[in-house]
Amino acid sequence: MHSTKTILLIEDDADMRDNTAEILELADYRVLKAENGRRGVEIARKESPDLVLCDIMMPELDGHGVLYLLGRDPATAEIPFIFLSAKAERSDVRKGMELGADDYLTKPYEEGELLNAVEGRLKRSELFRKGFDNGFEGLNKFMDQARGLEALKDISSDRKTRKIAKKETLFHDGDEMRQIPYIVSGKVRTYKMNNDGKELVTGLHGTGDFVGYMGLLENGRAMETAETLEECEVALIPCEDLLALLQKDRDVSIRFIKMLTHDVKEKEMHLLQLAYASVRQRVAQALLRVHDRYAEENKADLGLRISREDLASIVGTATESLIRCLSDLKDEGLIITQGRDIQIADKSGLVKLAYR
Repeated sequence: MHSTKTILLIEDDADMRDNTAEILELADYRVLKAENGRRGVEIARKESPDLVLCDIMMPELDGHGVLYLLGRDPATAEIPFIFLSAKAERSDVRKGMELGADDYLTKPYEEGELLNAVEGRLKRSELFRKGFDNGFEGLNKFMDQARGLEALKDISSDRKTRKIAKKETLFHDGDEMRQIPYIVSGKVRTYKMNNDGKELVTGLHGTGDFVGYMGLLENGRAMETAETLEECEVALIPCEDLLALLQKDRDVSIRFIKMLTHDVKEKEMHLLQLAYASVRQRVAQALLRVHDRYAEENKADLGLRISREDLASIVGTATESLIRCLSDLKDEGLIITQGRDIQIADKSGLVKLAYR
């Protein structure tokens, strides 16, 4: 039954790694083994396993770094992730769960405990993988089901896309949300503004993303402002269509709940970073966040020409403080700067700084 399921086991203790692999193999799972985090990330990107079991404390790249890198790569972001931890690492487990881990097991664990955790996460993953393809064609299929309902026959079927210029506002905080923007191409940021006029970026969005759907839960009003970072192509989806489909289709509802959960987790993690991380750490986190969201595969540049002011609003600091930190990171060989362009020179070093 499990023969087609592949588990990636990342564990630096050879005995623990071999014993755990044996349990899984006897249960008919295919097991890939990695002795450290860096090797684990390489295998995950190459093999696309169905689930990852990962130790926290490891050489070269720890479990938090592994989770971060896999979670920011679209090819591996949906893979269920379970931490393996010693009792002394409970605070590290909490940090891992905040980063997006699905579960954790405390060492030493029983055979049944391991297999139940793996099987449970794989079943949940199957539910979340049901749904529609990414891209505009998948979106059309998604919304066509909504318009198939009798009550929606009179709703306009116009889903033509619109070109939106750079630095244009899609909606303001507090606006009534009658339509949800879907990004066909381009990049968009969302932000909140305090009473002093200071901006704090709350989200970075790109091709294939819905923007502003949290407003469906807040009396139909936007909870933030959305602005294009470059010229975008956008489709506007009537809220009635989306809500009708959520009521009709359980699998779509699950996917939507997952989107909301991911959004809440990201905002919660960002708030924790603002509260507890140093400015240097937050700058490193912001650079990784922009790079992993927008950069092309295996490219060092950020994938977006972003102003120092906009980058400072992601970090949550003054522009002058950001510029000083960027200069320090450049001197340390972690980044390369040329005018407004920023390239990441040592990504593993930047990850260690961001999440140490």
